[in-house]
Amino acid sequence: MKVLLIILGLGLGLYAAVCLLLYVKQESLLFFPTRLPADYQFRFPGRFTERWVTAADGTRLHGLLFRAETDSAKGLIFYLHGNGGALDSWGSVAPLYTRQGYDVFLLDYRGYGKSQGHISSEAQLRADAEVAYQQLLPEYPEARTVVLGYSLGTGVAAWVAAHHRPRLLILQAPYYSLRDVARHHFPWVPGFLVRYPLRTYQQLPQVQAPIVVFHGDQDEVIPHESARKLRPLLKPKDQFITLPGAGHNGMTENPQYQQVLAGIL
Repeated sequence: MKVLLIILGLGLGLYAAVCLLLYVKQESLLFFPTRLPADYQFRFPGRFTERWVTAADGTRLHGLLFRAETDSAKGLIFYLHGNGGALDSWGSVAPLYTRQGYDVFLLDYRGYGKSQGHISSEAQLRADAEVAYQQLLPEYPEARTVVLGYSLGTGVAAWVAAHHRPRLLILQAPYYSLRDVARHHFPWVPGFLVRYPLRTYQQLPQVQAPIVVFHGDQDEVIPHESARKLRPLLKPKDQFITLPGAGHNGMTENPQYQQVLAGIL
């Protein structure tokens, strides 16, 4: 019995230590940025310019603004990308939307690409997106702005759309919440340890704009089941589109996504 209690105590101690490590080191497990030097030269087809956004605490955030291939833009795609890489790779999504006649703005989060600092809270992540959105409003009225989020960016995009009135909200591979995703992959981790809950389910009922959700039924990162929980929260004319056979990555190149997108835009 004494040996059993010792083993049990060691096991509980190890579990507590792992949970503490997950809590303290959460950013390194959730965010996988690529850092770019200040003099990095982007090479993409078409016209684009670098933009800088200054956050409330003075941190400078970097973005790219791509211009539509048409003579005059229909509006703006405000694009919030996933948790890995930086604009040197994410910029490749822009041509799909510029061909549809839209300008595209992509923001690198703190610590990504040329953006300064590092992410330290969900509130900070949302606030940075808010500052970037506000900075573009004089150039792009909300009636001509589409907010688009991919993967991690869907929770932030839903928050932006809930606090503004864009023309449309597009979510690629969204989640009910990040706690829901964590529960799927790590059922032994208590939900309260997830310091970035990103509760998409709380934001969607507040979004007045039309919402279009895309999700692959073979998504290995964000389970399709997590996205399906959002369906009851959608308005009658909102759309939930399942992409058969699609995984988490490469949705922008998916033919069905491109076909539906062309009709929407």
